[in-house]
Amino acid sequence: MVDPYEWLRDKADPAVVSHLEAENAYAEAVTADLEPLRAAIFEEIRSRTQETDLSVPVASGPWWYYSRSYEGSQYSVECRCPRVEGEPRPTPEAQAEVAGEQVLLDGNVEARGHDFFALGALSVSPDHRLLAYAVDTEGDERFALRVKDLSTGEVVDTAVREVGYGCVFSLDGRHLFYTRVDETWRPHQVWRHEVGGPSEADVLVHQEDDERFWMGLGSSRDDRWIMIGLGSKTTSEVMILDAADPTGEFRVVAPRREGVEYDVEPGPDRLLIVHNADHVDSDLAWAPLDATSADQWRPVMGSAPGERFQGVEAFDDVAVLSLRRDGLTALRVLERDPSSESGYGATHDLEFDEPVYQVGLGENPESATVTLQVVFESMVTPRTVLDYDFRTRELTLLKRQPVLGGYDPTQYEQRREWATAADGTMVPISLVHPAGATPDGTRPGMLAAYGSYELSSDPYFSVARLSLLQRGFVYAIAHVRGGGELGRRWYDDGKLLQKKNTFTDFVDCADHLVESGWVHPDRLVAEGGSAGGLLIGAAVNLAPERFRAVHAAVPFVDALTTILDPSLPLTVVEWEEWGDPLHDPEVYAYMKSYSPYENVRDAAYPAVLATTSLNDTRVYFTEPAKWVARLREHTTSDPLERPVLLRTEMVAGHGGKSGRYDSWHQVAWEWAFLISQVGAAGTTPPRLPTGQDS
Repeated sequence: MVDPYEWLRDKADPAVVSHLEAENAYAEAVTADLEPLRAAIFEEIRSRTQETDLSVPVASGPWWYYSRSYEGSQYSVECRCPRVEGEPRPTPEAQAEVAGEQVLLDGNVEARGHDFFALGALSVSPDHRLLAYAVDTEGDERFALRVKDLSTGEVVDTAVREVGYGCVFSLDGRHLFYTRVDETWRPHQVWRHEVGGPSEADVLVHQEDDERFWMGLGSSRDDRWIMIGLGSKTTSEVMILDAADPTGEFRVVAPRREGVEYDVEPGPDRLLIVHNADHVDSDLAWAPLDATSADQWRPVMGSAPGERFQGVEAFDDVAVLSLRRDGLTALRVLERDPSSESGYGATHDLEFDEPVYQVGLGENPESATVTLQVVFESMVTPRTVLDYDFRTRELTLLKRQPVLGGYDPTQYEQRREWATAADGTMVPISLVHPAGATPDGTRPGMLAAYGSYELSSDPYFSVARLSLLQRGFVYAIAHVRGGGELGRRWYDDGKLLQKKNTFTDFVDCADHLVESGWVHPDRLVAEGGSAGGLLIGAAVNLAPERFRAVHAAVPFVDALTTILDPSLPLTVVEWEEWGDPLHDPEVYAYMKSYSPYENVRDAAYPAVLATTSLNDTRVYFTEPAKWVARLREHTTSDPLERPVLLRTEMVAGHGGKSGRYDSWHQVAWEWAFLISQVGAAGTTPPRLPTGQDS
């Protein structure tokens, strides 16, 4: 088949750039009347945000580390102050002056003169003398590595120009390990660089030639080990190196075995390993520090029915297991027991009394501690940082995200709903709405989802979302198959030749919202990004009549074309997620049957907003550009009532604009479009009282 829009691929072609600029101009012209609404939403977000703020300081060695933000500044400022024995943690109050404060990195200074700015690494040497950071000013996720001497503030090393995410110091701070990406943007090499030396002298310490495998780089909590994590979608391998011996050889903890995934957490006297060698939802094992084989793994705990073990963190006196239970995140504390072969004995779980939420460990850089930083939030509770004393099992509030303007969580209600899929599967939905709202079939609603890579769309708090709720919206997250909310099988049932379950689940969740009365049948909008944009594209092909408008952000909507081309970024590593249509006719036919671009048909499509970025290396701008063009060909909807729009950020990457104010403007632009489509544009949110409830 001849693709009439394939010419929209070369971003260096002036004709392509002109086309994108014309699309931007068209989108602005069509929505020009929404400028007051966009300005109102932006101001609502800004006015509810404490623009000058300070994070909870975290202890590490002789310092407290924290971040600041300032009113009018796009980016955060990384700071530290001396940690004095016997003195309490500095207060995390926004206006607090901190004695001895030292600025490590001011993102606003680094971003000066650039339209885009992102950090790919921020690492302090174990002796707290040097700071390594990596900067991207284009959005293409290729970073320039810099090293700063924190005693003088001088940048002492700019020799390494192109690195991937993450970098790690050796124990003495003399060497830096970093990753490099190949021509498909896959991290495939780890290099060792001598700080202050030329990049030409850098040493390649590991190269991953299997194109299915992605590479990550990190270190243990005590800085004793440098770690390389290698993983495909189904198989993993971990290598470690004594950080005191940076020129030594990395050791494989357990050679890769097809279909076996494992993570390693070095503890004080043993390795803790979460693995799926024996159970699809994983188990927890231990092994000696010098382990080189899975034969050395010994059981600590197995996952119970309904549980999915996801990771573990080791401290001197406890280990903390992160897991999923009944569709929600959970934390389990394992107490050290020297008399036990595994080294661990009694366990207890942290409990919370909200119906939907997410919880996880925060920043805990020190292993010798009796309190752990825990982070909790829900759809009505702002992000909350707590200290958890695992001896007394008491939680102490350190900071709750401020929401200005008198935010009262009792003005909103959250709940868990269940939609019935066509095959009888029960699909969970997390829902939030104004307090007292009843399912009377009148309200506007927004439905969001992701549904790929076993990534869970957990309930979260959003200041921006208040602009929807105060206009009467019901906001819902569909926990569709392909995500990880209900364990590994939930993921497996939404990938490869089961991928269509992701899309039909989403439509069934949309049907549930309408049929149960939570949302008016003509007032439902939907939103998803990246693989979630694929979901949006597939859903509107399946049920265009169900949605009044949709927003697809950096959408993976030309999936078949992309996955057929192994020269494109991420294609080969994705074959275990989507299948390999290049070599398997069954996969080709299956992907062709759902890929959004391939399946646009003559139908009354909803209003569509596709957003993308010119420098996105994960989902090329080409995909939404082609999709929008084909939609316009086939939609039978009135283009004035239900326009199909493409909006491209000309200097940005996969995550869109980088500065917080720019991001707020972007959200305001997108949501104004959706709000207007369901007749809520004229709704004026009630004036909030002055004051603050955090």
